[in-house]
Parts: sequence; C-alpha cells; structure tokens
Amino acid sequence: MSERVLSADPTAVARAISLVEDGHPEAFELLRRLHPHTGRAYVVGLTGPPGAGKSTLVDALVRRLRSRGDRVGVVAVDPSSPFSGGALLGDRIRLADHSTDPGVFVRSMATRGASGGLAEATGDVVRVLDAMGCQVVLLETVGAGQAEVDVVGAADTVVVVAVPGLGDTVQTLKAGILEIADVFAVNKADRPDAERTVAELRALLRLLPASGWEPPVVATVATTGEGVASLLEAVERHRAYQETSGRLEARRRQRVQSEILRVAEARLRAELLARSGTNLDELAARVASGELSPREAAERLLARAALAP
Repeated sequence: MSERVLSADPTAVARAISLVEDGHPEAFELLRRLHPHTGRAYVVGLTGPPGAGKSTLVDALVRRLRSRGDRVGVVAVDPSSPFSGGALLGDRIRLADHSTDPGVFVRSMATRGASGGLAEATGDVVRVLDAMGCQVVLLETVGAGQAEVDVVGAADTVVVVAVPGLGDTVQTLKAGILEIADVFAVNKADRPDAERTVAELRALLRLLPASGWEPPVVATVATTGEGVASLLEAVERHRAYQETSGRLEARRRQRVQSEILRVAEARLRAELLARSGTNLDELAARVASGELSPREAAERLLARAALAP
C-alpha cells in the first residue's frame, strides 16, 4: 500500500488514513515505510471561534494554492458524535467543489474526546498527506477558543481567524489564542465593524512580548476571495522568516519530541492497565475510603505491574 500512497492513489490514501485513525496494527508498518518520504509539506493550522468562517477560508486558500499548481491536503477536525465517534460537520461537503480535483485531498476527522481541538491521529494523517506529495496541508480545527492551543504543536504556521460582530475581540480571542497566532485573518471583512476589529487586534498584539516576528493582521472576505492572496503572502513571509532564523527546524523538532512522548505515554498506559488487572479497582476503593493517598496507590500499582523504578 505504501507504494500506492507515494503515487498519490486517492483510494490508497483514504485507506491509509483510515488505518491510522483506527490504530490498526498495519498502520505502524505503513507509517514506517512512508516516513523517509515525509518532511516536505508545509502545515498551516487555522483556528478561531465558531462562526468565523474558517471552512470557507480554507476553501478559498485551496483555490489559491491550486491556481499556482500546489497539491493540497486538507484535514478538518470536527467534534465527535457522542454516539458514533464520527465527525459531525462533514467538511467534505463544504469542499465538494474540489472532489474531482486529483490535486486536492480532503479528510474530516473526529476529535474522539482528545483534549483541545486536534484528534490524536492528526500528526500521522498529516504525515500520510505529506508522503503522497502534498506541498501544503491545511489543518482546520474545532472552533473552541482557548482549547485550541494544541494546534501550535501540529502546524508550521498558525492562522487565527477572527470575525467582526462576535463581541469584544479581547473576550472572543483569549490570551492563549493570541500568543499562538503567527498570522491573523479578520474574515467577513465586508461587515461594518471590520476596521475596528483589525485595529483592536493590532493594539492587542503591541502588548505581547517582542519575539522577532510581529503577526500581521489581514482582512479577508472568504466568500469573494478578497484578501486571500494577501493572507497567503503573510503565511509565506512567516515561512521564510522561520527558515532563515532556524525556527522552523526547531519547531518541527519540538513537534517530533512531543509526538514521541505522546506515543510512549500511550504505550505505557496500555501496558500498565493490561498488567494491573483488577488492582486498579481495588486501589481506587482504598483511596476513596481514605486508607491510601492517590500517590501511594499509584506507587503500588506501578510496583504490581513491575514498572516501578
């Protein structure tokens, strides 16, 4: 299957992503084979409050990127259905115009209870799209405000999308979101309050500590394409800045370190639960009764599972 993914066979890519999402045993070997062919795609994350028009903006960016010949991957992370675990919003419907374009691959993913806005398998899905030859991967996350901070660990450039008319910009975009933004897009900029929103954002950004990069604020109207070229230019400037300063390499290294730890923690947790048997219920009861502290119970659990130092 890896050869078919590398040749950008859409059926093979879809199957590979399904294996990765489901944690199928075949996914590990597939990702191992694909890994030498990754590292070339540039990942742009888009996040922001609900109603900001992120999906429409993604669609406009795809059109712009395709016009210059780039192969584009889109990963749209949706809230999970509490019953099926599947994505609710169906971003493939939003991007239906690209369904017959072999240069665009769109995938919706469910968060499945993962913290923040990203599904646990997002990094591996991006890796599959990278291996299939996507020059750019657009990563759209659930518009849940502060919980979106984890997008910074998955993207090379983070675009925070704001919109006029959602109330006070300070309240809509909390400090944590402001600090992860590399570029701001004020979408729906044909609304009356657009200029005020742009001015508020620029004023807020002046309060942040200097970092060597000042996030630009770009006004866009995704439905007409207005400002989308300027937004893409801002992303390209940020990419060039990171490449010349060495920050892109450092950012990607940090991402890999976090991913290694996440995988290791998941494996250790699974191994611990497999070895502990009924001990966990017993220890929980003793903590609830006041006989043990949670730390004491954890140490006993590790000792019984032979994982203690």
